[in-house]
Amino acid sequence: MPDMLIKFKVADLAALVPLVAFPSGPAIAIHDCATVPAALAALEAGGFQVEAARLVAHALPKREAVWWACMCALHTAPPDLPEPDRTAREAAELWVRQPTDAARRAAMQKAQATDFGTPEVWAAVAAFWSGDSMAPEGQPAVAPAPHLTATAVTSAIGLSAVRGDASRRAARLQRFLESGRNIAAGGPGRLPVEEA
Repeated sequence: MPDMLIKFKVADLAALVPLVAFPSGPAIAIHDCATVPAALAALEAGGFQVEAARLVAHALPKREAVWWACMCALHTAPPDLPEPDRTAREAAELWVRQPTDAARRAAMQKAQATDFGTPEVWAAVAAFWSGDSMAPEGQPAVAPAPHLTATAVTSAIGLSAVRGDASRRAARLQRFLESGRNIAAGGPGRLPVEEA
């Protein structure tokens, strides 16, 4: 399976490690790894699910990473998810399907209508940070730092993992990592809505 993770092939593990900021334990676990798939396998084998998820967020291309955040958020979304949060996720999904500047800015507008407390909103922020400029339209461009998309995706994944019943965190992270690998292999990464 690692050879099939084609979306990770563009990611340079050595360049990603400082961005992910691994604590010493996970850093030791991947010390001898040369590729993202090998590092992902080593992190999971060592029980470092959170760090593995951060690696996936940084290793996936931006559109795929935002999609992954949306799929994980949708998996743990409660039936009574507030409308502003739902529309923020839908705006992020729309940007993935139609990566225009207008769609990206619309995702941020939906996020700004919330309190920034849900994974759906951080998926929308990730979409916005995936563009060329964070400045208002018509103003000189202010490029987002390259790692910001992955930072927002990591926030979405973390919030999705503990939403509602935090005791489900480990099992959820495992499902999320499976979804991330599926996306890296060119799949849709869809997860069924979690049963109560």
